[in-house]
Amino acid sequence: MSLTGEMTELARRARLASRRLASLSAGDKNNCLLAMADAIEANAQFIQEENAKDMYAGAEMGLAKPMLDRLLLDEARIGDMATGLREVAELPDPVGRVIEERTRPNGLKLSKVAAPIGVIVIIYESRPNVTADAASLCFKSGNATILRGGKEAIHSNQVIAKTMVEAASKALPAFPPDAIQVVPTIDRAAIPELLSLTRDIDLCIPRGGESLIRAVAECSQVPVIKHYKGVCHVYIDGGADASMAEEIAFNSKVHRPGVCNAAETLLVNKAIASEILPPLAKRLAKANVELRGDEPTQTVLSNCGVEVIPVTDSDWDEEYLDLVLSVKIVEGVGEAIEHINMHGSGHTETIVTGDESAAKRFQVEVDSSTIFWNASTRFTDGGQFGMGAEIGISTDKIGARGPMGLEELTSYKWLGVADGLIRQ
Repeated sequence: MSLTGEMTELARRARLASRRLASLSAGDKNNCLLAMADAIEANAQFIQEENAKDMYAGAEMGLAKPMLDRLLLDEARIGDMATGLREVAELPDPVGRVIEERTRPNGLKLSKVAAPIGVIVIIYESRPNVTADAASLCFKSGNATILRGGKEAIHSNQVIAKTMVEAASKALPAFPPDAIQVVPTIDRAAIPELLSLTRDIDLCIPRGGESLIRAVAECSQVPVIKHYKGVCHVYIDGGADASMAEEIAFNSKVHRPGVCNAAETLLVNKAIASEILPPLAKRLAKANVELRGDEPTQTVLSNCGVEVIPVTDSDWDEEYLDLVLSVKIVEGVGEAIEHINMHGSGHTETIVTGDESAAKRFQVEVDSSTIFWNASTRFTDGGQFGMGAEIGISTDKIGARGPMGLEELTSYKWLGVADGLIRQ
């Protein structure tokens, strides 16, 4: 069968499975998820054996140590996958919840009710645990899913999906096996083929680096929910508590610098810069953070023994994903807002201040998916938002925005009830 035919058949089966999922109750889905979790644990040794094939091939391919670490499935990570499945089972079922109700003067009763999106393609890199996370969230929200991981994880992804499908099929004979499928080829041409099938594929969610996400968005003919990068900002206002500001700025940058909700730029009100910057810069330097500052920042820090590299225009748009931080001194909240709206990626920003009016202005005027007041940028996360597991983070403005959990994996339908009503 040609690649086009193979992807068409994959998508067709997923569409049929998505329709069968609509008849499953919340209890049915939860029982399947619990059976999947048990099976993941019971088959841990076999999963590790398949993962070892990927680890060997990855080493032969010359994958860097961080990539190999992301690829590895040890007992703890397999246990975490099972735990994640059980946690999804405990979450409220998002399907069927009534979003809005109204009765028209003519007696027509209308309900806006959450419904599955349909068939969702998930494209991701390296981490095979995403297979279990993404499949479980899509399944719980009533969606069929087609998973396309990186070629370096093909054996791991296939065995995880197979284990989940077989366990669910035993637990529930009505479970449609094609509800969870892994693209069986590592041929990159499969992605544009799959994402051209607008009749059967409803949505694509890419997870990975900016280059992957842009490539997917550019070739896809189906809607794509995405964020390209996380250029996140911390703005320390003139009304900030110095100790709080230091803790939030440090945590936002240093806690996990390689993730999308880590701060990349620090903006400081000039009224408080000479008080805030020297101790914060020393602490950041001690944590091996490279500082890149504008001229006022260099002046403020010139006598505190911390090296500051002159910032370039391109730095303001850079997602470092590393221990690097750009620093700019601004006139006030207005300039901070202007800078963020010009250079930010729409991901996460935070203002540190005791001035409520400044905070509210910042939260209203900054154009990003998540805007904190006196909290680290690191809290933009589905788990931290109480969503349970997370399918991704969106900076789009149509559809989901911010962390995406079960509710964000649903659409809605209108249900109308009347008694012989006709339109005059």
